[in-house]
Amino acid sequence: MFASKINSVHFTGIGGTAMASAAAAMLDKGFAVTGSDQNVYEPMASFLAAKKIPVLNGYDERHLASKPDLVVIGNAIARGNPEEEYVLDHMLRYCSLAALLAEFFIHGKRSIVVSGTHGKTTTTSLLAWVFEHNGLNPSYLLGGIPNNFTQGARFTDSEWFIIEGDEYDTAFFDKRSKFIHYHPEIAIVNNLEFDHADIFENLAAVKKTFSHFIRLVPRNGLLLGNGDDANLRELLNVTHCPVKKFGLGGDYAVSGFNLRFGPTATEFEIPSFKFHLNLVGEFNVRNALAVIGAAKHCGLSNKQIQSAFDTFKGIKRRLEVKGLAGGVTVIDDFGHHPTAILETLRALRLRYAREKIWAVFEPRSNTTRRKVFQAELAAAFADADAVVVSQVARLEQLAPEERLNPEQLMADIMASGKESAYLPDANAIVAHLAQHAQGGDVVVVFSNGGFDGIHAKLLARLGRR
Repeated sequence: MFASKINSVHFTGIGGTAMASAAAAMLDKGFAVTGSDQNVYEPMASFLAAKKIPVLNGYDERHLASKPDLVVIGNAIARGNPEEEYVLDHMLRYCSLAALLAEFFIHGKRSIVVSGTHGKTTTTSLLAWVFEHNGLNPSYLLGGIPNNFTQGARFTDSEWFIIEGDEYDTAFFDKRSKFIHYHPEIAIVNNLEFDHADIFENLAAVKKTFSHFIRLVPRNGLLLGNGDDANLRELLNVTHCPVKKFGLGGDYAVSGFNLRFGPTATEFEIPSFKFHLNLVGEFNVRNALAVIGAAKHCGLSNKQIQSAFDTFKGIKRRLEVKGLAGGVTVIDDFGHHPTAILETLRALRLRYAREKIWAVFEPRSNTTRRKVFQAELAAAFADADAVVVSQVARLEQLAPEERLNPEQLMADIMASGKESAYLPDANAIVAHLAQHAQGGDVVVVFSNGGFDGIHAKLLARLGRR
């Protein structure tokens, strides 16, 4: 695919963090770069403008009239897209973003790939900061915006490339998981659960793609896996590469003991060293143990790792406090899987032990719109005092037998004795909270989308009370 001379590259679907960052990096390498997207939102709109990359509005065959040498097709692009159809009609050279990253940025580097159903962004961000703080200047690619960096991706001349390895499929023409492309020297597997019900039939299918990923670790590499996760045990039983486990209290290569949770931080010990982490919750301790295992394997000391932990500032949209208005604290979180919601609320309960916690949830992901987690979703709100659920997104696109049953969900939540409401949209939820939330309460909004700007709307409405 890349044998012929490439001078010009067009990105179809350039607005995403990873696509825009890769486009800018290709420009820095000397390629002529253009892009197109239906909508490009901040911060990537300003990022691309600063790089002076032409971004064409919408998708149109005319955007490819110059016949670029390579077209990078985003994961969200499907058959029927005018540019994608033009590429096929005219036999233009095309590839996925994952393939582009592998060829132009990861090949020849020491690749650390962080995978798992939960905690990928936090773990990858923390690991990248440990390397950065200690002068290793890593390349990195994240699924979020870490507060220690100005952007979610960076490409350097360092030998290290730290990347979030997503198990979601690569493109319309490549149904392998993205992480299959990333040449892991070190593979971290945080945990494994059923997710992405639109592309995986069941848990066995998820295990299968992770097993394919694990097969890629070389004999001089390292597989770091969560020893506490029952779904991972059989996958970690391999002999083709070194395997180390991390977890809480077990006989692992990286074991954490004596956890002490504070309202904004956590302490834990490994043999011969005590760590302090500016994050809360048991899940984040496991994330940190994975980082410790990888960093020590790469030659960093406990003191160097702790020095980075001391200055880690977290990630946007992971328990991010958006503001305080009318005495109510409003928090944004990306959680969209029952386990992520459960663990996030558990961590919030440590921080806000006596306050009333409202959980607002938008069933938007391709998994939570379906009934596969009908019972688990209701149980996920155990540590909330009140629950508000918005109308299930795009429910009409699913067959009735596949859909999440909102009425049953609300009945199950109310059966646990919690206040609850099922409301049509962000505006209705803001009105409800403005009427019922009191000073001192905490509202956490769970969504993997923009949720119609609910955070700003809620803060503005509460501020006018």
